[in-house]
Amino acid sequence: MPFNLRGRHLLTLKDYSPEEILFLLKLAEKLKADKLAGIFSENLKHKNIALIFEKASTRTRCAFVVAAVDEGAHAEFLGKNDIQLGKKESVADTARVLGRMFDGILFRGFSHSTVETLAEFAGVPVWNGLTDTYHPTQVLADLLTIREQFRMLKGIRLAYVGDGRNNMANSLLIGASKIGMDFRIGTPKSLYPKKELVDEMKLIAEETGGKILITEDPYQAVAGADVIYTDVWVSMGEESTFEERIKCLKPYQVNKKLFESTKNPKTIFLHCLPAFHDRKTAVGEEIFQTYGLEAMEVTDDVILSSASKVWDEAENRVHTIKAVMVATLGK
Repeated sequence: MPFNLRGRHLLTLKDYSPEEILFLLKLAEKLKADKLAGIFSENLKHKNIALIFEKASTRTRCAFVVAAVDEGAHAEFLGKNDIQLGKKESVADTARVLGRMFDGILFRGFSHSTVETLAEFAGVPVWNGLTDTYHPTQVLADLLTIREQFRMLKGIRLAYVGDGRNNMANSLLIGASKIGMDFRIGTPKSLYPKKELVDEMKLIAEETGGKILITEDPYQAVAGADVIYTDVWVSMGEESTFEERIKCLKPYQVNKKLFESTKNPKTIFLHCLPAFHDRKTAVGEEIFQTYGLEAMEVTDDVILSSASKVWDEAENRVHTIKAVMVATLGK
């Protein structure tokens, strides 16, 4: 193994060098190819993985379970009502206990300080499956998908349009800067990412040859873009802000007009999912009817088009998460 990542946590990609990130992506490519060929090396045989979930999940939960099973491990789901995390028992004590029983811990929840405390006291690798601040496993899947489409990452023009201060914008800013991409965020000034993070990533981008642009103009953000990325306008736990957020972000909807303004025939679309693009969900129908919308952050003619690679991106959650577990825990 070119990089010894054994025993390492994955809380944010800030903690990984560009070379280590590329190593994880190459390992994911190998593990993906092995699976398609029917090769299962069981790198995690006899390992037990705790999956702690404060927030509901489709892709993160399923990806960790499938990745664990593929590599011979057992994954145990621990929902917010299944354990005493932060209720009758402190996060630190829960970490101490689970670390004695499990070989690795995945956390998906709200406060980033929770996953940091788990990592401090568990004594085993802890992986961040999403907090309000960062979503590193998603960005690894995004980078793998971009690499598959363009056979490169450095210099790729990646535009994120929407809520510029959420966990996806933060994590894409980190990942793109580490890899040397031309990264743009199109967002209202009220939703700009924190200046401290932007300044920190600009220093990294100077070293890697990357670029960073933060703008209120979505068309400036996507000009010539190879990749347009968006996320939901309202994150879990912020449902009370729907009306305010819709008014603020409606000009940043990724629709056919915005997409075609790139003037780049090879532009692809990515979204971490779930996406509010139609009325085919109970929540979507209620929201669209209430606010008179046909779509929210992305329209059907983009997310369901041939330029959309969101389903490849969703599948790649399995392979990149598998790479993280194998690199930090496997044989």
